[in-house]
Amino acid sequence: MKKILITGGAGYIGSHTAVELINSGFEPIIIDDFSNSQEKVLDRLEEITGKAITCYQGDCADRSLLDQVAKDHQLSGVIHFAAFKAVGESTELPLKYYRNNLVSLIEIMEFMRDHQIQDLVFSSSCTVYGQPDVLPVTEATPRKDAESPYGNTKKVCEDMLVDFVKSKPGIRVISLRYFNPVGAHPSGKIGELPQGKPNNLVPFVTQTAAGIREKLTVFGDDYDTPDGSCVRDFIHVMDLADAHVKALAYLDEKENNFYDVFNVGTGKGDTVLQVIKTFEEVTDVKLNYEIGPRRPGDVVKIWADTQKINEVLGWYPKYSLADSMRDSWNWQKGL
Repeated sequence: MKKILITGGAGYIGSHTAVELINSGFEPIIIDDFSNSQEKVLDRLEEITGKAITCYQGDCADRSLLDQVAKDHQLSGVIHFAAFKAVGESTELPLKYYRNNLVSLIEIMEFMRDHQIQDLVFSSSCTVYGQPDVLPVTEATPRKDAESPYGNTKKVCEDMLVDFVKSKPGIRVISLRYFNPVGAHPSGKIGELPQGKPNNLVPFVTQTAAGIREKLTVFGDDYDTPDGSCVRDFIHVMDLADAHVKALAYLDEKENNFYDVFNVGTGKGDTVLQVIKTFEEVTDVKLNYEIGPRRPGDVVKIWADTQKINEVLGWYPKYSLADSMRDSWNWQKGL
């Protein structure tokens, strides 16, 4: 059974990926400092999988901690999720984001080189495309200047990985450019659990439906889109988790010093107002929302061309937007 280190493995995407790894015969080894997650997630993972979960509490930029993990376990690969990801906060505290997101990846790369760990799946983002000129975006779509320091850290991390692989360290790397992860595990035991004010749309939707928040603000309804609200590619977190497992399987077939990048989305765009309507239809809960002014820095519309990941990795999304809304609501009700 191959052991895979998951940095940030108690977080939203990391925890769902841990489930999929176990379902696929891997053993996840988690590092998490719980700065944006909760320890009780580990108990939930054990409930879902029936397996004991190994977790080291700490910072994945702590080389002594990484070396201890390598001493305790023969690792076959790493999935690197751990990063700060709040776009708004990154504009206010850019150095915090550059220090955390860049230094942690540097430590991971040096750690893998020194311990001869071959495979790395990196958590990248569609933010590297900025506001694209042509839709949908392919992996060959030019990367634009980032709209935020967070987005720029993802661009710089991708560049660092390319240069690192060119230096022939003996590793194989895939960067997955996520679009907009939503949904929760169908069991309702794990899901998106933002600390404090959410940064993403769907937690705002579910918290408003649950009465935790008074209302939801839609930032603009006068864009050049079907209903005037922004368009995004909303991908169910379980589909996203499955993409990481397929990426690891693909890397296992490649020669050393390999790098590639894949979009992970549904291949279709939905507007913010469509998300609200779908949530209301699936849950039979009316949302209190209002139209507010446009939000500075928002990309108007973006969605993925998924042909490459479909053909090369054999990955296709299984869940619909309605599934995502249903699972998010079941998760929220269980909190």
